[in-house]
Amino acid sequence: MGARSGVSGETFTSVLLAAQAGASWACTHIWVEHAPAVAAFLAARGSREPEDLTSEVFLAVFERIRDFSGDAVAFRSFVFSVAYRRLVDELRMRSRRGETAEWTPETDPRRASSAEDEATARIGDERALALLDQLPPDQRDVMVLRIVADLTVEQVAEVLHKRPGAVKALQRRALENLRKKVAPTRTHIGPAGDSSE
Repeated sequence: MGARSGVSGETFTSVLLAAQAGASWACTHIWVEHAPAVAAFLAARGSREPEDLTSEVFLAVFERIRDFSGDAVAFRSFVFSVAYRRLVDELRMRSRRGETAEWTPETDPRRASSAEDEATARIGDERALALLDQLPPDQRDVMVLRIVADLTVEQVAEVLHKRPGAVKALQRRALENLRKKVAPTRTHIGPAGDSSE
């Protein structure tokens, strides 16, 4: 049912109609289909409680689902538009109230973690997200929606209320910035052992 999931239009239509009629199985199907990508997007963009915020997103989606009309691609854009607005609300609220963090044993810096935990925390997604966090906010939004949420350029444009051409330009600039950050520094050693760039 996602933008690239290959679920037929007939299947999506039957699930949507059932969800609009209040069928719990259809709402569950929509949740299973979209919630993991929404949670990943929210986490990648800095939500402190991505699972809780994902639940809020889908409460809003299900409240408004009777008014939705469109295909699976349009529905995915609709879901991520709701997610993006909820994320913006959370970030604004945090900036007004200041940062707070709930204590948990797992996040206590005095707790000794295993070498495996530490190694796992430093690889993969962490590196990618750290790179994305170095981008300007508009470029970061585009890249996270494209990569994490797996949205098309047109869907990203709809979520961010921009023209597709503007989204493509932001994506191009973001990729150029990322290339500069990950490109190895080339150092040439001259015949006398001198370094030159």
